[in-house]
Amino acid sequence: MGSGFDAAAATAAYLRTLSPEAHARAIAYTHGSHWLLLWGLLATIVSALIILKSGVLRRVEGRLEAKQPRPKTVAFVCAVIFFAIDFAIEMPWNSYAQWWRERSYGLTSQSWSGWAGEQLAGAAISLVLTGVFAMILYLLIRRAPRAWWAWAGGLVALFLAFTIILSPIFIEPLFNKFTPAPPGQLRDQVVQLAKASGVPSDKIYVYNGSKQSNRYTANVSGLFGTARVAMSDTMFQRGADLGEVRAVVGHEMGHYARYHVLWGVLAMSLLAVLFFWLIDRLFPRMQRLLGEDRLKGIVDPAGLPIVVILAAVLAFIATPLLSSLTRFGEMDADRFSLEHAREPDGLARALVKTIEYRAASPSRLEEILFYDHPSVERRIRRAMDWKQAHLNEASQART
Repeated sequence: MGSGFDAAAATAAYLRTLSPEAHARAIAYTHGSHWLLLWGLLATIVSALIILKSGVLRRVEGRLEAKQPRPKTVAFVCAVIFFAIDFAIEMPWNSYAQWWRERSYGLTSQSWSGWAGEQLAGAAISLVLTGVFAMILYLLIRRAPRAWWAWAGGLVALFLAFTIILSPIFIEPLFNKFTPAPPGQLRDQVVQLAKASGVPSDKIYVYNGSKQSNRYTANVSGLFGTARVAMSDTMFQRGADLGEVRAVVGHEMGHYARYHVLWGVLAMSLLAVLFFWLIDRLFPRMQRLLGEDRLKGIVDPAGLPIVVILAAVLAFIATPLLSSLTRFGEMDADRFSLEHAREPDGLARALVKTIEYRAASPSRLEEILFYDHPSVERRIRRAMDWKQAHLNEASQART
């Protein structure tokens, strides 16, 4: 005998907890975000072309080489100068896309000055990292001109792993305050869930995410000994109950237990090999197209703007693939949460609160092309299907 529970009806009921106006606003925000991908690409291309045509990198390169040939120094300095100028040129666009638009939709309460200050701090860190990365990349190009792109995939993996490991210790604390989840029933439940799931139970944090965003969110960051689960305080400001917390933290623990970060590093490094191989082949053609005959080929750091243009275009084309890779990991984390936290309704309640920045019911094609998370409707339906299956099992066991 069945449980009488209808997964489809339950899913529809959860989606109806938001008004039609709220759903329409979410759809408008989401569709606008899709267009931002294209406008962001164009902003990057325009910025790179301005820097390339200004000749600033050639002049810097010439002055450095006139003193003493130091290819490593030239690559580092050219990369730092390029990304510093690019940051300045794209600042107006990023102010609109990342701050003004978020504020207009009520997704952030942060002032522009606060946002800009954090952007500057992040840029300072990025300049050092990208400078070192470029220095090693151009070293590979010089030392292995025929196969540098293959070695570059390993370089990407190393830098990604290095950044992920250090981020929770040195980078994230620069922008937010992380505190251990306070003692009480909530922490006890989370610790119990972590132990039952085989996940370290001593690194469950709450951070002041409301400083930057009003989004209902949590995350897992770090690798190995630095890995931790962090919940934004917005979850509690928006009334997250124990079932929601267990479901959300169970999802984040799923990322850790299923090694999604490591799989992501591997996938990105393999994709980087393909990208760098294509850039190696396309660079001479783009150089001729742009009339940059003074460049000494891809080995020349002054040609970095061309590399960035090609990389940006390839990343844009690969958006569906990149989104799908992330989406599969999110689906797996949902399954982990359902199997270990066993809070299908808690997960559904939490997901409803994310609709404001991710429209609930896109077409299948839109989801494949743009969504890096499964749609909220599909995720809630899977949670309700899981609930229905387990209710049926319980009903059959009683009979």
